[in-house]
Amino acid sequence: MDLAYIPSPSTGVIDLGPIPLRGYAFCIIIGVFVAVWFGNKRWVARGGRSGTVADIAVWAVPFGLVGGRLYHVITDYQLYFSEGENWVDAFKIWQGGLGIWGAVALGAVGAWIGCRRRGIPLPAWADALAPGLAFAQACGRWGNWFNQELYGKATDLPWALKISEGPNRVAGTYHPTFLYESLWCIGAGLLVIWADRRFKLGHGRVFALYVAAYCAGRGWIEYMRVDEAHHILGLRLNVWTALIVFVLAVAYFVISAKVRPGREEVVEPGAAEEAAAAAEAGDAEGVEGVETAKDAKDDAGEGSKGSGDAERADDPDDPDDSATRKPAKNGTAEAAKNG
Repeated sequence: MDLAYIPSPSTGVIDLGPIPLRGYAFCIIIGVFVAVWFGNKRWVARGGRSGTVADIAVWAVPFGLVGGRLYHVITDYQLYFSEGENWVDAFKIWQGGLGIWGAVALGAVGAWIGCRRRGIPLPAWADALAPGLAFAQACGRWGNWFNQELYGKATDLPWALKISEGPNRVAGTYHPTFLYESLWCIGAGLLVIWADRRFKLGHGRVFALYVAAYCAGRGWIEYMRVDEAHHILGLRLNVWTALIVFVLAVAYFVISAKVRPGREEVVEPGAAEEAAAAAEAGDAEGVEGVETAKDAKDDAGEGSKGSGDAERADDPDDPDDSATRKPAKNGTAEAAKNG
């Protein structure tokens, strides 16, 4: 008897009238928003314009979705093109099935197009996006939880994932590899943020570090999975992919550090000038406001001074008014004496 486990959702779809709300799609959408929001903050901090990351994401996201789906369909073609399968299911992306390798590869092509149109360097944009992309993957992996897919080997650990009976799966408790990868992606994102602040990385090395960190975790997590996959020399295809991409990322990191050390001074032409002009305009408005307030204060002070003088003139206790009051007093006494 299992005393503790992580339950799986009874369904991955909630029908809102005629509109189905799918948990897998929600996780992907949330991940995209996280990546764009956090990437924009980092881009502005690097000297870029607010909104540039979102503008380029308009190109990168659709390319990434197509690339991720293509990688999945190509590497798991038997699920769609073997006897008894319906090839139309290859287009049903909401049912799950996105390969991160294809998503990043083709997404980079879309990002390159967007960067070319804006006249900014792709490596700098990728560096700004890298931690947010790791956090987006952490969100997206929860889509596998909604679909009860991509779990690991059977286990009775307290954090085991309970899977119900269904197509191509046997009820039981298994390693929650989706959770392992989600936590690993969060750790990779935090590592990248720390390294970027500590060593001032640039020219694509932040992105390369993210790729290498992700591949290091994906290798051992992929090895735990029990879903059907192609094997090469006894290892799953995605394990080989993780190993190859890890080596390429490390090689790029090392070579880039030697060829182009330091960090880009300018990441978006004209952004620094616009920020300086805006700051100067703000300072000018502030000075004008201070001068206006000062003039108003001076005018109010003069008015108060005039009122004070008038009050002092009528104040019988004011010693300065003795000269004016004296004649009036002597005149009254003289009149009384003569009378």
